[in-house]
Amino acid sequence: MQVINTVCIFCGANSGSNPVYTETAEKVGKMLSAHHIRLVYGGGKVGLMGKTADAALQNQGYVIGVIPFFLGHKEVAHDGVQELISLSSMHERKYRMYELSDAFMALPGGYGTLDELFEIITWAQLGLHKKPIGVLNVNGYFNALIQMTDNMVAEGFIKPELRELLIVEEDPEALLQKMRVYVGPETEKWMNKSFEV
Repeated sequence: MQVINTVCIFCGANSGSNPVYTETAEKVGKMLSAHHIRLVYGGGKVGLMGKTADAALQNQGYVIGVIPFFLGHKEVAHDGVQELISLSSMHERKYRMYELSDAFMALPGGYGTLDELFEIITWAQLGLHKKPIGVLNVNGYFNALIQMTDNMVAEGFIKPELRELLIVEEDPEALLQKMRVYVGPETEKWMNKSFEV
């Protein structure tokens, strides 16, 4: 059983074109608060980032924002969170979010969301951590991405057991429960073997 006291949320700085994305972000923020789980996120007050943080705060949750200086200066930083950590680069931001978090959950988003998600998966693949990584596939948003990861396995670029690094669910509570019972694959065994058949 994973001890999850803090979850890092990767999600869009935009809200998307379907109201279900905003509804889901708010549901996630409220859910984390209900489970007394701290929220770590990108520190913005806009888009799904802001909606997730606001929902957590409105339900007595604890929120930690991590944002690079140049974004904070553009007035997108959320000034209502309990902790707002400002750093000098995107790289520092991602590493600090990793340090602060017990698990990671991706909601719909754009390039930045995918960048964060795949970097944290890559670190897990390399055996740098065993923290659970979930994708909330609301409205089928991540269907194409999931299909792509399955294709990577089929084409021999990802070992089948490493596909398990990505936990997928459509419901926030179901995803959280899967993350709590997650047992990661033995990446060390993969690292010590040749990938070639």
